[in-house]
Amino acid sequence: TMPFGQVVLGPPGAGKTTYCDGMMQFLRALGRPTIVVNLDPANEELPYECAINITELVVLEEIMGELGLGPNGAMVYCLEYLEKNVDWLEEKLAVHQDKYVLFDLPGQVELYTHHNSLHTVVDRLTHAKGLDYRLTAVHLVDSYYCSDPGNFIAA
Repeated sequence: TMPFGQVVLGPPGAGKTTYCDGMMQFLRALGRPTIVVNLDPANEELPYECAINITELVVLEEIMGELGLGPNGAMVYCLEYLEKNVDWLEEKLAVHQDKYVLFDLPGQVELYTHHNSLHTVVDRLTHAKGLDYRLTAVHLVDSYYCSDPGNFIAA
């Protein structure tokens, strides 16, 4: 079967984790088997049942301590580590081939505008033989930024 899912992104505090929790509950209520994959190593408080968690692979706080990095540098390191170890994610997802997948991503915009690790991981999920995920992007922004065109574009 061809797996489907959503890549949930947006700035910090936009509600990505809350959205993933609510969407999983909604889809399950409709009878659709659904899992959430947390790919935000800084996301420690998860309200949802997490089927796959990047913290099983790499922990932000540990990287900060071991390598003497700040939170942003450690975040980049964690995502580069995921990129280099994407086989880990593929193996975890293989168990859930028949489920709809919600990917809860980090909110730091620099990870998308100045860095390619997440792009590479998503590209691999959608183009690698045997995976071929069909994903849609859900970009969340605070409603304040939708109040006028200038704020919306800035978001």
